[in-house]
Formats: sequence, C-alpha cells, structure tokens
Amino acid sequence: MSLALVLGGTRSGKSARAEALASATGLPVTYVATGAAIDDEMRARIAAHRAGRPDTWATVEPHPGTDPLATAARIARHGGCALLDGIGGWIATALHEGAADPDAAARAVAGAATRLAQSAPSAPGHVIVVAEQVGAGVTPMDALSRTWVDLVGDVSRTLAVASATVELVVAGGVVPVTTPSAPAAVDLAALRTHGDTAVRPGDADHAVNVLADGTPGWLRDVLRDALETTSGRYPDERVAVAALAGLHGRDPREVVPANGAAAALWLLGPALRPRRAAVVHPAFTETEAGLRAYGIPVVRVLRDPAAGFALDPDAVPDDADLVVVGTPASPSGTLDPRAAVLALRRPGRTVVVDEAFMDLVPGEPGSLAACPDAPDDVVVVRSLTKSLALPGLRAGYALAAAPVADRLRAVRPPWSVNAVALAALAAVARRPEVLAAAAARAQAEREDLVARLDGLPHARTWPSATNFVLVEIPDGPRVVAALRDRGIAVRHAATFPGLGPDHLRLTARDATANAKLADALADVLTPVPLA
Repeated sequence: MSLALVLGGTRSGKSARAEALASATGLPVTYVATGAAIDDEMRARIAAHRAGRPDTWATVEPHPGTDPLATAARIARHGGCALLDGIGGWIATALHEGAADPDAAARAVAGAATRLAQSAPSAPGHVIVVAEQVGAGVTPMDALSRTWVDLVGDVSRTLAVASATVELVVAGGVVPVTTPSAPAAVDLAALRTHGDTAVRPGDADHAVNVLADGTPGWLRDVLRDALETTSGRYPDERVAVAALAGLHGRDPREVVPANGAAAALWLLGPALRPRRAAVVHPAFTETEAGLRAYGIPVVRVLRDPAAGFALDPDAVPDDADLVVVGTPASPSGTLDPRAAVLALRRPGRTVVVDEAFMDLVPGEPGSLAACPDAPDDVVVVRSLTKSLALPGLRAGYALAAAPVADRLRAVRPPWSVNAVALAALAAVARRPEVLAAAAARAQAEREDLVARLDGLPHARTWPSATNFVLVEIPDGPRVVAALRDRGIAVRHAATFPGLGPDHLRLTARDATANAKLADALADVLTPVPLA
C-alpha cells in the first residue's frame, strides 16, 4: 500500500491536492469523511465539499466511535484508494466523544495511527491522508485545544515516517517534504524478541507465559527414563505420533512432531511456498520471522483493540494463499470462535491455526485439532511448552491433512525431534487429565490476577482465555523499568505488531505472586499524571 500524507493550513488547497493524487491512482476511490455535521454551517460545508467530488467516488460518513484510519486501511487491503480528509476533524470528534476520559481518547488516536503506519507497506491499494499543519501560531489557551494541537502533530509525524510521500501545500503550491521511498524495513530484531530475555535470575517472573513450578515429577521420571534408554539410538517418532493421533482422533499420517511449535511454524515457508502470506497480529512473531527468512511476502492483518482484538476475516486480502492466526492469541489472550477461523478459508488458500495456548483453556472451545470436522485446508500447530513447563525441551507438533503433512515432513531435517521430547509427547498424550488440570489451574490464576488488576489507575485490560493478560498503561517503559527495580519481570509488548510502548503482557501466577505484582503496579501507576 502506498501511503501519502498531505499537510496544509486552512484553505491552503490541501484537499484539492489530495483529490488530484487520488484520481491519479486509477483505482476506485472512497472518500473517508471525518467532519461531523454539528450545525447548519458545517452541514453546508460538507454539502459543498461532496458536490465538488466526482460522482463515481464512494463516501464513508463518520459515525460515533469509529476509526477512520482503520476504515481507510481496510479499503486499501482490498485494492482501492482511500482518501481520508482529515486528521484534525477526526481528532476533534474523538476528543469530544471521549470528554470524560481525554487520556484514553488520546491513546486510542495514537494507537490507530500506529496501526495504519505499521500496515502501510503491505496492502495492494493506496491511502491518502489530509492533515492540518498546526502549531505555528499562538498556543491555545485551554487544555483541550492544546491536546488537539499536540495530537494532530503527533499523528502527522507517525504517518509521515511510513509514507511514501509527504507534501506541504502552501497557498495552493506544493512543497515536497520527502521524496518517494521504499516501504519501511521490517524490524526483524523485534520479531525475534521474546519474554525470556526480560527475566533475570531471582526476578519474580510475570514475563514468560509458561506455568510456574516446573515440570511435574511424573513427567521428569519419564524424561530421565527416556534419556537412559534411548540416548544410544536414533529417535523413532512412531510411538509419539500414534499417541498424539489418539489424543486428537486423527490419522497418524496427519501428525508431524516438531522441535516446539515455533519449529513447526518455521516449516510453513519451505513446505507450502505461498505467493503471499497474511499473518494476523498481534501474535507470536516467530511465524512472520520464519516466513520472511524464506523470502515469502508477508502482509500484516492487525486486530483492532477497540473491537476487543476480535478476528475480522474480511480484513485478510483476497490474494493471500496462506493465512496464519493464533487462538488464543498472544499477547491479547483472545480466543476466536471456530466459525470466525473457518471463515478465513478460500479456494487455493491454506489456513494455519496456532493453538500453542489452547491446552490452557478448559475444554478447548473452538479448537480445530480434532478430526471429525477438521478441513483439509487447515493446519493446526500445538505445543506442550506452556502447560507442562517444557520450554527447554521443545516439544510441539502440527496436525494436517496427510498430503500437507507429507510436505511439512519433507522439509524437516533428519531426526528433527529428539528422543526425550518424543517421550514427553507420547506420555502427555496418554494423560489428557493432566492437560485438563493444567488448564483449570491457568484459568484460576488468570481470574485471580484480573480481579487484582481491576481498579488500577489509568490501566486498561482485555478479556483473556489463557494464563496472561494484556494491559495498556500510561508511560509503559517507565512502568517496566520501575517494576524491574522491584525485581519483577513483565513482557513489554511493544515488539508485537499492532501494539505500542504502553502495552504490557502480564503472566498470571499464584495468588501471592499476583498480589505482589498488582501492589507494585498500583505503586508505580499512582504518581502518573492524567495529562
């Protein structure tokens, strides 16, 4: 998607310039309006503006609570041109609607701009944004007007970084602010960042999303026995495959063990060779890293926090022949209905469902791992890392129709899963009651943490189905550092596409540990000013 930003003062000609750019794309144009008809004079302005646009253009009128940047991105994902005019009107409306909590309204505006900037390089259409050039005059006398000026400047700067062109219109003349450039490079280091790097020896660990207390004793006995009896021969995965097939009611030919779920996800690129992959974010970032490592073009489809991070199948570009979605998704903990996941299916497309956290959800609602209704074009990836505390052992697997499973197996290195991990897979698959107990524990610990977080000043949380909670707080980096000074590690979520520096993922622990975390958060959040 080509993103263009057109700046200008009042009556500078910025709208006319943006309309000319939209016409020049040759694409179907949708005008995304932001000005609200609050009085007769404004209604007359809107009518005159509409009359001056081509009859062939569609118009999306503003509605309370909507995000016009998300609307513009959706139009571009489907190959059209969205002209959003303009940023100032949208921000003014957002501040008016959020008058009871201007801080929250400001964060929502900033988050929407960040999401558009992150998705800009990866859609086939175009977005043209008109913004007021403000701040060159007298500083406004009231706080709300100053907030408006600040936000218009901040949003303009955020969009400018991701824009192919930025122009300033002065008295009808166009002054280039930037020259056309390549899309912003993907931050591969961010994609390879994980919660374990945040934990120091001795820290209270609320960063790593593995159940605490380590591997259960019965499973450690299995691992020790496997090490003693199998280390002298090459691994044989047939016993583990049969046990996993029995657990999920699958044919053994449909089970592909892997060196953890991450390794299974890294098989997608070389095995399936998609022309264009879509990854639903925020989610486990190794999926995108693995696809990009094999030169696969990737488009990011961002879940909307204002919609509770719900999965929107229509947001996925039609030409994506591989779609990867996590459910429950990390770091939001969102559990998607089975119908929403299945709605991603299209002829010629493979849907990959990352269910690495599904065994932490009692009853596994919405899981596509079981055989009776598992479609041939859906691949499910699972893990034992979280529920049985096996992050160092690496034990995961993929479930797929036999032809697809054969393609995944074909690109694995020989003996790619060690004998000890295979023993763990087999042993756990034969004891589903152990997984059920782990899920019940994860639910209880999460509910305890959520109850303790309720009422924290300036903190927003989202419903989660697994053992962690996503929180948005003011000045996230300062809060993370303050918790670190107290010996508490949390997962800073800014490296997840679609999230920003004020998002944290908090892993739930037992009641004592949760209480200490909640108390520490209350201490460090209380001094934060509202403005």
